[in-house]
Formats: sequence, structure tokens, C-alpha cells
Amino acid sequence: MYAVIELGGKQQLVSVGDKILVEKQEIEDGKSLLVENVLLTVDEDKISVGAPYVKGASVEAKVLKQTKGPKLVAFKYRRRKSSHTKKGHRQKLTELEITKIKAG
Repeated sequence: MYAVIELGGKQQLVSVGDKILVEKQEIEDGKSLLVENVLLTVDEDKISVGAPYVKGASVEAKVLKQTKGPKLVAFKYRRRKSSHTKKGHRQKLTELEITKIKAG
């Protein structure tokens, strides 16, 4: 069984036991997170597609840790102007483990 969820403005394909990285969620480590924005569930031959969300469907996940993504560098350069800027960014992420999928 697997599902497509919407979390942090992005869509994720998940199944039980998967570990995923999503944009930072305001929840402590070790706590449980219930995601009700389920777009699709597939259970063997039964497929449920939401419009936009599947009614009664939910995905339960356990928060493993809060972390940061890789460093990204933005470099702006203006030729012949002796001008440049360099900025770095590390996205804050939350690592989740999917524990349960409830079909609608």
C-alpha cells in the first residue's frame, strides 16, 4: 500500500517504513505527525483519487530529527564592474518515518 501526500508545499510518494525529508515542521523529535492532505491511495487493486484530497484518508509519521540540507551557493557576478555577491543557504528539513497509512 502506498499514498501520495502533500506536505510542506510539495507532493511525496510514501509507503509504510519509508524515511523522507520534508520542509521544516514545527514539531518535536519523537512525536507523531498526522497528515490528512492525502491526494491518492493505492491498496493492491483499489485506487482512491481525491478531488483534491481523499476523504477519510490519513498518513501517520514519526518525527526522527530536525536537520539541514546541503549548502547551496548563489553567486552573482557583473562583468567589467568589479562587483560580485556570494550568498549561501541551507534549508531546514524534518526527517519523517511513515508508520501507518489509512485509506479513505
